Amino acid sequence: MSGRGSPAPPRGLGAWLDRRTAEAPEALRAKVYYYAAAAGDGPRPETLARAGWIALEGVLAHPGDRGAALDLLAADALVTLALLAQAEANPRELGAFAERLLREHLPRA
Repeated sequence: MSGRGSPAPPRGLGAWLDRRTAEAPEALRAKVYYYAAAAGDGPRPETLARAGWIALEGVLAHPGDRGAALDLLAADALVTLALLAQAEANPRELGAFAERLLREHLPRA
C-alpha cells in the first residue's frame, strides 16, 4: 500500500497497517497512511493516536465541509487502530491508554 502513491508511515508501521486495513476501501487506506506518515515516529499506539488527532484537527478546521468526510473516517480508523495496537502490545494498560487519550484531547471546560 505505502508504495502506491501514499506517504510511507514510520518504519515497521506500514506492514502492520497493511495487515489490518487490507479490506478497507483504497481511498480510506490512503488517508490512514497519509496521517500515519504525518504523525512521525514513536510507539505504535502513540503514533496512531497522534495521527488520528491530526486528522480530526483537519476536520474541525473545516466545519460543515462535506469534503472532510473521508478525513473524519480516517480519524476514527486511526484512533481505533491505536486502541488495537495498545491492546496487542499491552492489554492490561488499554483502559489507562484510552482514558489518557480522552483526557489529553477533550476540550477543557
